Amino acid sequence: MGAPAIVIASAHHADVLAEAFARYEREYDVRHVGDEDAARATAEDLGREGHQVALFVIDSDHDRDELLALIGGTRQAVPTARRLVVAHVSRFLADSQEFRHAVAAGKVDALLLMPQGPRDEEFHGAVGELLNEWNATVAAPVVENVRIITPEKDALTRELLDYLARVGMPAGVHHPDSEVGREVMATCPEHEGRWPVVSSLAGWCGHCPSVRALANQLYGRPDDIDVDEVVDLVVVGAGPAGLAASVYASSEGLSTVCLEAEAIGGQAGTSSMIRNYLGFPRGISGMRLAQRARGQALRFGTRFFTGWPATGISPCTDGDHHVVHTDGGDVHTRTVLVATGVDYRRLGVDSLEELVGRGVFYGAAMAAARELAGDDVVVVGGGNSAGQAAIHAARFARTVTIVVRRADLTATMSSYLIDEIEWNPRISVRGSTRVVDGGPDDVGHLAWLDLEDVANGDRERVGARGLFLLLGAAPECAWLPPSVLRDERGFVLTGRDIPPDRWVGDVPPEDLATTVPGIFAGGDIRSGSMKRVASATGEGASIVSSVHAWLAQ
Repeated sequence: MGAPAIVIASAHHADVLAEAFARYEREYDVRHVGDEDAARATAEDLGREGHQVALFVIDSDHDRDELLALIGGTRQAVPTARRLVVAHVSRFLADSQEFRHAVAAGKVDALLLMPQGPRDEEFHGAVGELLNEWNATVAAPVVENVRIITPEKDALTRELLDYLARVGMPAGVHHPDSEVGREVMATCPEHEGRWPVVSSLAGWCGHCPSVRALANQLYGRPDDIDVDEVVDLVVVGAGPAGLAASVYASSEGLSTVCLEAEAIGGQAGTSSMIRNYLGFPRGISGMRLAQRARGQALRFGTRFFTGWPATGISPCTDGDHHVVHTDGGDVHTRTVLVATGVDYRRLGVDSLEELVGRGVFYGAAMAAARELAGDDVVVVGGGNSAGQAAIHAARFARTVTIVVRRADLTATMSSYLIDEIEWNPRISVRGSTRVVDGGPDDVGHLAWLDLEDVANGDRERVGARGLFLLLGAAPECAWLPPSVLRDERGFVLTGRDIPPDRWVGDVPPEDLATTVPGIFAGGDIRSGSMKRVASATGEGASIVSSVHAWLAQ
């Protein structure tokens, strides 16, 4: 396959854009065209030549009808490509108003002011972000940090790929008889016929039995957690709330340890693109946001232990602090933040549970979406995560159907996502519907689903090669002691939600405090939380003042 292409459509400023994009010509095939017909023909020619189109750059100085045709035509020609509209300085203010809805609805990925001269790094920073996201979600990696060798891409292999995508680790899957497979197996013979075999650029190689085993290898899980002092704060869970708490606590000089069972970023790390997070006008993927936050926390001194889930909390024998237990050792701490988040509820249809990993996926499973090019896909769920998963899948799949029990999405999904879904011709919404059955094809991969109208019970069988289940929150806090009170659904009670008979005196606990002094809860695990990335981040940051107050006592 040849170098990925950047196609620039401009009739009046071709020289300016040619000069600006000259810096990309070493690694991208930069093509210049004048109109919509030429852009479509160029995209088709590139496809026949084995090139992928990474980015369409469209000059706004076209006739309005032609411009709209250009935008729609590029999406139809190459749905996986990013689309950037550039406006000359003389038109930028007017275009900003005209294209505001188009950007919000995802018709274009960004609107930028045309470069005003050399080294316009604000412009190139935005272009770099678009290309970065394309490379992370669409392109095959040029350098594979992790190689998975297996004769069959089974459910475990797909779980490993999904995990690697969540942590931003480029990976590839190879058959043992391939050139890469033979090269890896020559250095890793002692797998005893167990698949998959995983090889890393870091130098380790061997059979990988689970995602947790892979996490241990990637992050160098120690034989024992070597925290030999009483720390100020242990954060359990490295989702948005846990990462924010880690950054702010360690930046203020609090000794901080963060425990994460699997992937840094938690459920938010599966989001292909978060467009409404403060400070990222062009959006950011959950994976990028999580990895940047982890880097910040490390810089300030947070110690991360990945692959060791917390198994319990108990008071120290003398009662002056808490002990967080893991299978790798205990951590003694003055305060604890429970930020383990939630998992997706199970569908409860036995025939589909048997197909998990073979067309049926819990969560967004971004890596799996690439394998469904040209297929029909169903997404079950009405929250923002389901909307983001549907939009990402629509870059590859022929059709995407969102199935929800409610009549529509308005009560559960952000408006900007609803607008983007309504505009996208590949996505449809079936309200008042649920999935009740499904089955495989001759090779054991999902082939069909039965959909039921929740009002009258009518059923319809539809073809589907992919089913993504994002069914709502199931709290992950069974490891907590009974003294940490929870609501009827299992979420941790905090602040004024705690019954008055559990208050100390007549004053309710602080907003994020639990029924156990010195233990706090934040993010999706907390009863009454908003289940949004920004609100979880805010709660994680705000916990630091409560920790300071507790330590001062």
